[in-house]
Amino acid sequence: MRTDIEYLSVTQLTDLYGAGNLSPVGATEAALAAIAACDGVLNAFRLVDGEAALDAARRSERRWRAQSPLIPLDGVPVSIKDLLLTQGWPTLRGSKLIDPDQPWEEDAPAVARMRAAGAVLLGKTNTAEFGWKGVTDSPLAGITRNPWNAELTPGGSSGGAAAALAAGMGTLALCTDGGGSIRNPAGFTQLTGLKPSFGRVAAYPPNPIGTLANVGPMARSVADLAAMMNVIACPDVRDWHALPHDGVDYLADVESGVGGLKIAFSPHLGFAQVDEEVSCLIAAAAQLFADLGAEVTQIDPPLGDCTEIFETHWHVGVAAAFDGLPEEKLKLLDPGLDRFVLAGREVPLMNYVAARNARISLGQAMRNFHETYDLLILPTTAVPAFPVERRAPPGIGDDDWAAWSPFSYPFNLTKQPALSVPAGFTEAGLPVGLQIVGGMYRDALVLRAGRAFERATGYGERRPPIGPGKNARNC
Repeated sequence: MRTDIEYLSVTQLTDLYGAGNLSPVGATEAALAAIAACDGVLNAFRLVDGEAALDAARRSERRWRAQSPLIPLDGVPVSIKDLLLTQGWPTLRGSKLIDPDQPWEEDAPAVARMRAAGAVLLGKTNTAEFGWKGVTDSPLAGITRNPWNAELTPGGSSGGAAAALAAGMGTLALCTDGGGSIRNPAGFTQLTGLKPSFGRVAAYPPNPIGTLANVGPMARSVADLAAMMNVIACPDVRDWHALPHDGVDYLADVESGVGGLKIAFSPHLGFAQVDEEVSCLIAAAAQLFADLGAEVTQIDPPLGDCTEIFETHWHVGVAAAFDGLPEEKLKLLDPGLDRFVLAGREVPLMNYVAARNARISLGQAMRNFHETYDLLILPTTAVPAFPVERRAPPGIGDDDWAAWSPFSYPFNLTKQPALSVPAGFTEAGLPVGLQIVGGMYRDALVLRAGRAFERATGYGERRPPIGPGKNARNC
């Protein structure tokens, strides 16, 4: 049996399944073995259901043997972030406030799509409580650590998903992104992660932060993201924001390159403080796009510092979610989240309306911007990963995650598709992410550009020191 099963791509797995050289049961056993070996250090999963996963793998194996697989994801191991409803498993959202013993009878739309596609669900990955911050620790499940260095954070709030993928604990991950929660962990752990155009992937139940919130894929390659999008990019009657199905095959054009595209390059959005090594790697990425045939222009988009606009939406949404929560229950929330609730209660109505109108102006400005530029490239985060006990690196933002992540949440405000791909490593061996942003509904173009960069660099092929196989001793 191959020793690198844990790191095979979707296409590699399904080719082996089809040829009879590997079964979904073998791939699932490898993922579960990686979890058993490494999760004691990383704490990526809140729940693992090996019995259910193996049962699903056996059903998939029978379909492959009968030559009737549910292409493209039949038998592929996947994790589900613990913010997404999953039938039969408690969805506790990193919180002690939720009763785990209630009936769990419903799948979120994207979870249902993955299950119907024959994917093997391994379990629920750890998240910050209610996904509120850019690192992954919670009162319920504790601290998740980065496979590149266990003393560092994998980012958040999808840090459990990122740690799992980077360490070979599954092939794909289904996540959420309300301000960078897919892209930032992908950048910190040498992965790919897509926040789709808002509405492209249906979501349910409604999120307290409304149209800032998105469901999307995380993987180890752009092609695997595209394969996931082919499954999850569908409407659902439970989501009244969901876009109609447009029939796009996200794999069809993914190898077409970037020749002739007009790409805007913004090193720091005109205001952000960026780590020097991150800046150098992102500048090199911009040059590479030019070498690949794109027309690259250094220019800042019409965004500016929109932190206050974003935080006003977040504060009000969180305050509404916990409206009427007794004081003794409020004290059970993660420190910091409780302050979000209190801050949201103090936002005057007219301030919220002003923030909403400012958001509309940002969206309009970016739509005009993309009349000229096909894509925008910029850092995923302003810094590499930092110690797990902090919400920000020392000296940046007074422990405020928005200060080191100024490049992600603007595109939650504007609803655009945004992708993080690996952009190289610092001298300390820490991953850095490049973010590629497209105009609304141009998710396929964003993936195409990410694939061109990925193919030219090969950065995503490097493995972290904590993982399965020959590195199992580090777990």
